[in-house]
Parts: sequence; structure tokens; C-alpha cells
Amino acid sequence: MIELGVNIDHVATLRQARRTYEPDPAWAAVEAHLGGADGITVHLREDRRHIQDVDVRRLRESTQIKLNLEMAATDEMLDIACALKPEMAMLVPEGRHEITTEGGLDVAGQEARLTQIIARLSGAGVTTSVFIDADLPQIEAAARIGAQVCEIHTGPYAHAFYAQGRDIEAPAVQKELQKIRAAGAAIRALGMRFNAGHALNYYNVQPVARLPGIRELHIGHAIVSRAVFVGMREAVREMKALMRAAAACQEKSPGRQDA
Repeated sequence: MIELGVNIDHVATLRQARRTYEPDPAWAAVEAHLGGADGITVHLREDRRHIQDVDVRRLRESTQIKLNLEMAATDEMLDIACALKPEMAMLVPEGRHEITTEGGLDVAGQEARLTQIIARLSGAGVTTSVFIDADLPQIEAAARIGAQVCEIHTGPYAHAFYAQGRDIEAPAVQKELQKIRAAGAAIRALGMRFNAGHALNYYNVQPVARLPGIRELHIGHAIVSRAVFVGMREAVREMKALMRAAAACQEKSPGRQDA
């Protein structure tokens, strides 16, 4: 059954705008859990622009659902992850001048280094994931380095969906969706778990949630944005309901094409 991991980074973004103590990401995690989240995701960036070290320690101590730590492939972050032991650590690319993650990790271009990182995380009992584009060479490289999970970058699909007037039948949108579908099939064929995320929202999530074999969606900005108006618990509940309805439709009709 499809699961929802809620990224609470932007609760910390709001707090850091005033360098104060509220809103508290740990409270957001509790509310997300009560709304039906299956996991909590945070990205401890090297520049600490939102989530802080104390946040991940408190979340590790208090979170009763899965904790997914997004991290750059650096020695500092590797040490933190091995000490923290989240349920999952996801390796992501990171640029100091980017607003948010702008693309998938180049696994194929740094296999030797990433193999060592994955091995150490696995040795610490942490499930390992890589955030990659819907690109077959990157998927094959992820399998070679020993990653257990591939999270496909859904940004190109989401941006096409918006640019095409939220028309899921538009050829440009269908092209990106089919890339994700093909990537998911390749991931599963190589024995890895198929997750997806980035720029998914209440309007574009269902076609992705309907894809065969998808296990988890990680969604943050859209949920935190809606939570400003309806509260975190309700925002998560609404997203989870959309995902589950779409996944149930796929399960009943596994041969259908996404419309």
C-alpha cells in the first residue's frame, strides 16, 4: 500500500525567518503523524538554512513513525546519519545557491565514493536511498552501489503539468509521466524499492500515485503551504486520501493507462 512521507523542512524555514523557537518542527511531525503520515522527512543541509542539528536529534527521540534523513554525500553528514540511525537516509545533491534541490544525484559519476557511503550506512542498520532523475543509467548505477531505494525526481513532471495548464493529457505531461513509469519498472526489476517525490501537490499527485509498484511519495512544500490555512493534520489527511484513492484505482485496474 502506498505511503506518504511528509517533509517538514519548511516549518523550520518559517522559524528561521525570525531565528526564533517557533513553529517547532517536532510539533509539526506529531501533527503530520496524527493526520496519517507514514513517515517524516527532513533535509539537514550543510548550510543549516532550515532544519538544525537539534531538530533531527529531537525528531529521532520523539518520532513514532519512520524518519527519513535527506543528506549530502559528505563525511559530516555520514557521521551524523550513522549516529542518528534514521530508518532511512536518502542521498541528494546539494548546492549552496539553489533554492531547493534542482535535480537528481549523479550516481553514475561517483560510484566508488557512493558505494563506500552506502556500505557504511547499511552497516549502521540504515535503509539507503538515492534521489535520482528518471534515467536508466542512474538507476543501474544505484543498483551497483547497493542502494535499497530509488526516489525518482518528479520535478520535470510537475513543472510540465503546471506549464500545460494542469492538463494531464497534454503530450508534454504524458511524456514525463511515462519516464517515471519506465524508471519505476527498471527500479523494481533490479530489486530496489520505487519511491518518488519533488514538487508534487494536491493537483498533480494522483497520476504518480497510480503508477505500478510505487511505494512512497515524499511531499513537503505543498502540505506545509496548505497547513497554513487548514492545519497540518488536515493538510496531511487530504493528501493521503488523494494518494490512497489513486493507488486503489490502479490496484483494481492494473492494466489501465494513466489518463
